[in-house]
Amino acid sequence: MRRPVAGDRAVFMPSLWMIAASLLFASMGVCVKLGAAQFSAAELVFWRGFIATLILGGYVLVRRLPLATPHARTHVVRGLAGFVSLVMYFYSISMIPLAAAVTLNYTSPLFLALLLALWLKEPVRRGFYGVLAAGFVGVIFLLQPALGGGQWPGALFGLGSGIISSIAYLNVRRLGELGEPEWRTVFYFSALSALGGLPWLLTASPFHAIDGRGWLLLLGVGGFGVLAQLCMTAAYKRGKTLVSASLAYSTVVFSSAFGMLLWGETLPWTGWIGVILIVASGLLATLLSRRADTAAVTD
Repeated sequence: MRRPVAGDRAVFMPSLWMIAASLLFASMGVCVKLGAAQFSAAELVFWRGFIATLILGGYVLVRRLPLATPHARTHVVRGLAGFVSLVMYFYSISMIPLAAAVTLNYTSPLFLALLLALWLKEPVRRGFYGVLAAGFVGVIFLLQPALGGGQWPGALFGLGSGIISSIAYLNVRRLGELGEPEWRTVFYFSALSALGGLPWLLTASPFHAIDGRGWLLLLGVGGFGVLAQLCMTAAYKRGKTLVSASLAYSTVVFSSAFGMLLWGETLPWTGWIGVILIVASGLLATLLSRRADTAAVTD
C-alpha cells in the first residue's frame, strides 16, 4: 500500500476542514430553527455576533493584534450587508424547510458572479451566462412549492439573504485585496452584527429571561457559527478554492439530513431539482469565472 505523502495531506486536510465547517453551519441552522420559538431572528443574530466577538476579542487580546484599520468604510458596508442577510436567513430558517432555506442562501455565489461580470466587468469563460441561467431556473423550481404552499415569506427571505450576501462577499473580497487579515474582517462583521441586533434584544416584550435550554441554543448559534467560520477560513487558506467551494455545498446535504431527522421535512421532486440546479450552477459559475474566488466567504 502506498504511504500518504505531503501532497495528499495538503489536499485532505483542507477538505476535512471544509466538511467540518459545513457540518457546523448546518448545526447552527438547527439551533436557529429550534431557537426561533423563543427568540426573534434579530435577537439570534445579536447572540451570534456577540459570542463570536467575545471569542475573537479574546484572541485579539492574547495575541495583542491591532484592530485599527484604514478601511473602516468597507468594513461597515460589509458588516451592514452581512447583518441584513443574516437576519433574513434566520427568518427563512424559521419559516421553511431547513434544506430550502440553506439552498436559497447559497445562491449568493450566483449573484456574486453576476456582480463581478456585469458591474466589475471581469472576463468570464464561454458558457458562464448559461450556467447562471440554469441556476436561476433552479431558484424558480425551489420557490414554486414554497410559494404554492403559502411559505412565500420564508422563501423570499431566503432568496433575499442570498442576494444581499453577494454584496457582503464582494466587500470581503475587496478587503482581502486591500490586505486586511481574515480575523479582522470576521471580528468587525461579528461586532456590527451584535450592534445591529442589540435594539431588538433591548426592546423584546417582555424582556424575557433566558432559561437553560435557551442558553444552550444561543451558545449553539454563536459557537457553531464562529467554529464554522474558523474551519472554513482554514480550508480556503490552505486548500484550493474550487475544492473548498465544492465541499461548502455539503451544508445543504447536512441540513437536509437534519431537517428530515428532526422535523420530518421533505421537499417535492421539483424542489430537489431546484436544489441540484442551484448547487451545480454555483460550482460551475466558480469554475468558469476567470478568478475562482467568488465563493470564498467568511460568514
